[in-house]
Amino acid sequence: MFWTVMIFVHVVAMAFFLGGQMMLAFTVVPVMRAEPAQPEQIRQVARRFGVGSLIALGVLLITGMAMASHFQLWDYGPFQVKMTLVIATIVAVLLHMMRGNSHVLMGITFLLTLATVYAGVNLTH
Repeated sequence: MFWTVMIFVHVVAMAFFLGGQMMLAFTVVPVMRAEPAQPEQIRQVARRFGVGSLIALGVLLITGMAMASHFQLWDYGPFQVKMTLVIATIVAVLLHMMRGNSHVLMGITFLLTLATVYAGVNLTH
């Protein structure tokens, strides 16, 4: 039961992290950019999401490390691929936080997140 809850929490945090990126990129930002006086509101929404994303990322790291230890995945090749993608995603997030409004970094972060989720799904079978 405990590990089922741990997996559930991990998946919910992943859904927030990836889903939030999709929501911002495909709905919020395009709609708000249509209005000429909206850049500050876009920044406020992005900052609020950024806080939630950092919390979700922390939850993902904690639950992921706990599950990797419990299920003895540290030496498993596909898990190491996922960890490489996780590290690359964290680097992209940190660079995006330092550089602000970089569409390239947003795109890279999104693609790395998708690849990480795919690698995680690949671990389930």
